[in-house]
Amino acid sequence: MISKDMKIGEICRRYPQAVPVLKRFGLDCLECQIADLEELGHGAGVHKVDIEKLLEELNRIIAE
Repeated sequence: MISKDMKIGEICRRYPQAVPVLKRFGLDCLECQIADLEELGHGAGVHKVDIEKLLEELNRIIAE
């Protein structure tokens, strides 16, 4: 399960199927230099992304 406290880089490595979801929400995380340091919740806040909707979609896609 993905949580808002997980680092973006960790999410991308553990769940590669999450990358298109992140991009769809405006988080181009693989190109970001701080992906290994930034928590998902912080990144979502910076990009004005609804963290609850993002988490719902991410966890749905990794459960498939």
